[in-house]
Amino acid sequence: MKNIGIACDHTAVELKEQLMEYIQTLGYDIKDYGMEKDYPIAGYRVANAVASGECALGIVLCGTGCGISLAANKVKGIRAVNCSEPYTAKYARLHNDANVLAMGARVVGSELAKMIAEEFLKAEFEGGRHERRVNIIKDIENGKFPE
Repeated sequence: MKNIGIACDHTAVELKEQLMEYIQTLGYDIKDYGMEKDYPIAGYRVANAVASGECALGIVLCGTGCGISLAANKVKGIRAVNCSEPYTAKYARLHNDANVLAMGARVVGSELAKMIAEEFLKAEFEGGRHERRVNIIKDIENGKFPE
């Protein structure tokens, strides 16, 4: 069973509660990192938990999903993706090995957010031809720039 970290800012408390309840019905364990007034702190907490291995994947929520995904992506090893529909969430996992999902509570409603989260959580990285590209992203993160 995968442990999923989740946190939000003040705009997304209700959505976070609804998602936690739904994700548990899918058979996942939830680690709640709470609500922060400042979205970068919430993004960092979940991203750090994923990067350290404390959580397998993370979900972060703010008004648009933009700010919190930017903050999460500052943590080494994190590939956070901001999604407002299920297709991108699924393929971010399949092809990009994304490990943190960001969503905006002012952008998606709870039912759409549940569909997005489910697609993200049930997809697994395909590797193969995609692994080379993810490794390039990792190299860039480590200061090795492709020529």
